[in-house]
Amino acid sequence: MRIGNHRGQKEAAMRAPSDRIEERAARGTKRWTMVMTWFMRALALLWIMKGLSAWAIILGIWTPIGHFESRSTGYQSTVVYFALIDLIAAIGLWMASTWGGIMWLLAVLSHLILAAFFPGIVSSGVATMAAFLTLVVVYLAVAWLAAREG
Repeated sequence: MRIGNHRGQKEAAMRAPSDRIEERAARGTKRWTMVMTWFMRALALLWIMKGLSAWAIILGIWTPIGHFESRSTGYQSTVVYFALIDLIAAIGLWMASTWGGIMWLLAVLSHLILAAFFPGIVSSGVATMAAFLTLVVVYLAVAWLAAREG
């Protein structure tokens, strides 16, 4: 009796819709959904590098030892924030999950806002800010096309 109940729950879970974009694409060949999945994976690789670079600052790999500790509390908290949120967003992006895209948008917009209002803490050139804005526009366009396809 328990085995039958467990089997029924498992079958119901298999029929439940998933929030993972790649699983929606597996049901049928949808071009924009596949493009969205691979775009998210490419972004994940970039954001893994961005998150690891924040950890390199914390650990003193790219900066002299003790440099991170001697900086202001605002700088330290910002670097720790990006060290965490960038890697969390990268995991969600790699999984092609909806929450991954949302976390990535939060990370990018946080970076852009902090770079605009606090350039002493988050230093980004015009090229970096333009690249981030371009990635956001491309992400939103591909997400819109993938949603229309479904």
